[in-house]
Amino acid sequence: MGTGLGERVHLASPEVNLTTHITDIVNVILFEDLHDVILVGHSYGGMVITGVMERIPERIRHTIYLDAAAPDDGQSAFDYWHYSLSTLKVLDGMVLFPWIDAAKPFPRDVPQPVKTLTEPVSYRNPAAKLLPVTYIWFNHPDYSVEERTQEEKRGQHLHDARGWTIRKLDSEHIAERTHPSELTTMLEASVSDQNAPVQGQR
Repeated sequence: MGTGLGERVHLASPEVNLTTHITDIVNVILFEDLHDVILVGHSYGGMVITGVMERIPERIRHTIYLDAAAPDDGQSAFDYWHYSLSTLKVLDGMVLFPWIDAAKPFPRDVPQPVKTLTEPVSYRNPAAKLLPVTYIWFNHPDYSVEERTQEEKRGQHLHDARGWTIRKLDSEHIAERTHPSELTTMLEASVSDQNAPVQGQR
């Protein structure tokens, strides 16, 4: 988990930003001297793994996005999801998303520093863009026809523009909690995916 989230919630601060979370992962890889890393990011974690790919592509074997943000260069999480701070509850530099419930037992969701969601990510390293990537979108049971169509179009765009392999899992957004076996099976299958050729990309 990144600084201030999950088991590191005691380190939460309004000064924590996206760069902090990217550096958290980069430093684990560098200080543990890891190679051929399978990088996996869920939801907001897509912002983080994008930044990690940008910084140390030579250490990454494969990247998997789980129902996650797949930003373009210069986008923030709020840009990607079309969020506005004015629609969210913010207290002391921390976003209190509506699904956060402090009365729940651990593990539970916690407030997230605003700067992790407003800082843009860099995604311009040619070596990062050549890494094999799988995008798994979760086909939520409560999706409307319009929402499902929108997700399918997003996946098609990522395949056409970036060559990524697109997979679909019938699950709620937190598949690691609700469909762990199905998700594990798909993750194991995804690590051998290869990017499709993209016109104009070397």
